Amino acid sequence: MSGLAEILHNKGMKVSGSDMKASDTTRHLEDLGIHISIGHNSENIHAGLDLVVYTAAVKSDNPELAKAKALRLGIMDRAELLGKLMEEFSCPICISGTHGKTSTTSMVTEVLLAAQMDPTVSVGGHLDSINGNFRMGKSGYFVVESCEYCDSFLKFYPKIAVILNVDRDHLDYFSSLEQIEDSFASFARNVKDEGTLVICSQIPSMKKIVDGLSCSIVTYGSQDSDIQAKDVAYDEQGCPTFRIVAFGKDIGAVSLKVRGSHNILNSLAAAGAALASGAPEEAVIAGLSRFGGAKRRFEIKGSFSGVMVVDDYAHHPAEIAATLAAASKMDHGRIWCVFQPHTYTRTLALMEEFSESFGDADKVLVLDIYAAREKDAGAVHASQLTERLREKGKDAIYFSSFGDAQSYLKENCIPRDLLITMGAGDVYLVGENLVS
Repeated sequence: MSGLAEILHNKGMKVSGSDMKASDTTRHLEDLGIHISIGHNSENIHAGLDLVVYTAAVKSDNPELAKAKALRLGIMDRAELLGKLMEEFSCPICISGTHGKTSTTSMVTEVLLAAQMDPTVSVGGHLDSINGNFRMGKSGYFVVESCEYCDSFLKFYPKIAVILNVDRDHLDYFSSLEQIEDSFASFARNVKDEGTLVICSQIPSMKKIVDGLSCSIVTYGSQDSDIQAKDVAYDEQGCPTFRIVAFGKDIGAVSLKVRGSHNILNSLAAAGAALASGAPEEAVIAGLSRFGGAKRRFEIKGSFSGVMVVDDYAHHPAEIAATLAAASKMDHGRIWCVFQPHTYTRTLALMEEFSESFGDADKVLVLDIYAAREKDAGAVHASQLTERLREKGKDAIYFSSFGDAQSYLKENCIPRDLLITMGAGDVYLVGENLVS
């Protein structure tokens, strides 16, 4: 939403907005001259507005949305507006997938910057090289993180699209994996005929997704794919080095500054998208090699008492397993994971998958579920996940407060242990408090 506000502001439109709480993002917008109200209040909506834009996380009973409807104002959701803005760019590049979107969008951004292609960028996390989550460029390239929640990305018509993976998620909207696969297949059909779809060959439903497409299809992720990783090795920090082979040609060696085999896949996807956009091979290697990670993606926060503290946004079982696998390749003692489940529907629907995703953690601390856009209907509790983890043989403990969890960690962590705070809510505060 903040990136859209900035684009419209740069176009000379009068923009205002509201958020539930103040943040660095809201302060940045205010510094630009955009009025931001803290809290969602019907008084923020008035008859002088031409258009009210809302995000998919806002429900129909939101007081501002209800007031806009009562005043019969123009109303548009975020995805529709973003899709309309994309029409002004000759090469929209949309990065989709259940996991890895922010990292891959950031990688593509780094490559296009290295190639001096001056892209406009909208990414779902803070990227240091653009000093935020948005960059306004002057070229026809628009790199956009594209989310499947509520079928939002079906309002986009990319020249180049990436599909990283397709898993069960957002089950407060999707009823089944089949429905999610259908959504990604529809997204693939939105790629322009003269465009390119870059897709991971490890996706079980890949054939279903690409069937009947008119655009070019580029695959990555296996040894018979168009784009491959060769000679993979890891350093003591778990960061991989490998050579990229694209369409049978070795285009160079990459030493990633980010960890894990999942980031090898992300970088291959980014390479495919960048090459399709016309970026030179040397820019692909340079951009990927200088990518230092986005905020809250295996972000090293510091240390306490000889314990390294890392924070990661992982909130889906596949993401948790990938992050912990990356951590296991580091030189460390025990791995402690402080997990804050994200949304009640996800925790309930994927309980079994969650219980099996902490295999590489030695100790798991489970905090209360972060509600986000949901209300607690009483159907699931974090203590239930803790119990399932114990049944799977995990050393797991439930804590109802951050303070109690922090005290336990202070007393029980020892030098060389690795502590990872994990989740899409505010669990990062546990690590920050320990470090400070």
